[in-house]
Amino acid sequence: MPRPLEQSLPLRHALALGLMHGPAELLPISSSGHTTLVPWLLGWPYPELDPALRKSFEVALHAGTAVGLLIALRSEVSAAAGSFDRRRAILIAGSFIPPAIVGYTLEGQIEKRLGTPASIAAGLVAGSVVMALTDQFGPQRRERDDAGLIDALLLGAAQASALMPGTSRGGMTLSAMRARGFTRPAASALSRHVALPVILGASVLKGARLAQQGLPPGAGSRLALGAVAAAASTLLAARVVPVERVGPLLPYATYRSTLAAITLRRLRRSRI
Repeated sequence: MPRPLEQSLPLRHALALGLMHGPAELLPISSSGHTTLVPWLLGWPYPELDPALRKSFEVALHAGTAVGLLIALRSEVSAAAGSFDRRRAILIAGSFIPPAIVGYTLEGQIEKRLGTPASIAAGLVAGSVVMALTDQFGPQRRERDDAGLIDALLLGAAQASALMPGTSRGGMTLSAMRARGFTRPAASALSRHVALPVILGASVLKGARLAQQGLPPGAGSRLALGAVAAAASTLLAARVVPVERVGPLLPYATYRSTLAAITLRRLRRSRI
């Protein structure tokens, strides 16, 4: 039976998860995976939170991250809006439509079947292998203005595949662009720029659904705290790791694999 809200999501935990969400979203390490695994590994009661409330809180985290990312990339967004052309329209549409279709049609099945510690660990490992391999492709000389329809569709497919918790939207889009011959700065810029429409779109859609359902007393303060913390941590993370400085993917793949190993070890010990 789910615990009461004030026990399963104390304000300090809501704050900590919000502060973690921004960097985890900007770096290719899976924000959704960390939001589930970190409380589980630390023994927090968050996994016992009512599933509907947990989903509401995670929507709030993504909304906060979207706001932070929009502020952090305001100059790029303004420049893109001022020079919006057919190529940019193709890039946005191609990268947005696949995850929108997959998310809309399979959201229920994904939430029902995936999102456990074991499946997240599998996603972390699979994503790590893809990232480590594609980052070594060569030669990689393409710049972000070279992106076309095929690149846009691959970005969209990569974002759709990242609906599996643990794989990481950033990790998959970076990998797709590295495999297509883009330089690391170009791949990083494309990955982060196409993230904004998807994060905003998902936040608006899920937020509208949640608004219709309503929230129990006390939930609003925790959702607001998490959203504000996520926005602040996203702004700070964007300053520390600018849009074109993600760098080599191997260190992130190593970290992800280590987290997966810790998770699988904990699962194995819990079954003994």
